Amino acid sequence: MIAVDWGSSSLRAFRVESDGRVRETRRTDQGLLHVGGRFADVLGQLIDGWDDALVVLAGMVGSRQGWQEVPYVQAPVGLQDIAAGMRLLDGDAMPGRALWLVPGVSCFDAHQVPDVMRGEETQLCGLLPTLGAGSHHVLLPGTHSKHVRIVDGRIEGFSTFMTGEVFAVLRQHSLLGRMMVDAPHDDAAFADGMSMASRGDALLHHLFSVRTRALFDQLAPEQLTSYLSGLLIGHEVQSLSASGGTVQVIASDDLAARYLTALKLRGMQAALHGEESAARGMHLLAHARGLPV
Repeated sequence: MIAVDWGSSSLRAFRVESDGRVRETRRTDQGLLHVGGRFADVLGQLIDGWDDALVVLAGMVGSRQGWQEVPYVQAPVGLQDIAAGMRLLDGDAMPGRALWLVPGVSCFDAHQVPDVMRGEETQLCGLLPTLGAGSHHVLLPGTHSKHVRIVDGRIEGFSTFMTGEVFAVLRQHSLLGRMMVDAPHDDAAFADGMSMASRGDALLHHLFSVRTRALFDQLAPEQLTSYLSGLLIGHEVQSLSASGGTVQVIASDDLAARYLTALKLRGMQAALHGEESAARGMHLLAHARGLPV
């Protein structure tokens, strides 16, 4: 089968063996924001040469702005519940292939404020069989980071943090960003930002320290980006309890390294899981839905 993770800014396709192992991975930056509705053409080019009939798609491709909207399933949910919410793409967009869309997951907090995810649920499904019984905390860094509560193999609820998007906006479109220069990641400046966040004051107050610490030469221009990253990630992980057990982190590249560092600085244990969790999750969902994998 082919597992497709199609978000707003990127597209990944995995060719998955019948036993769930990933045989090959392809990727492109042709996320939903860049395809102009040419879903079949873009996907067809990416998976050209792969003759698998079953294609499972997850992420924003199943949103209102995507190829076809698939309703959210409401937490608490397990793998079987998510599989039951999968929908076959209408029509015959790609002759010879059956395209199945994975639903997103929604939840409501104690004040009945909704939260949603699309795409992360497949990564969680790939991780669930390894966690065992009991309560677990899973962190999925990204543009919109997810903190997920898993209890006895089910997604009980989650919270979204706009850490990555706020970082990008401040870096590219604010007075703070104008003071920064492109430079390699600075571990010391990142830790400095984490330390500032740990003081517990308001984030909006802390953000102005990016400017003032540069004005008074406490930080060099090439350190400011890492300091800002530490501030934002530091405030995000303040919501985690150091007594909550090992945090399961699903991420790749340098973002994973930053979050692992942040958790270590908070005195917390963490275990890292890579991007193939999504492919494993889609394989398990297809199997649970009774599809020929």
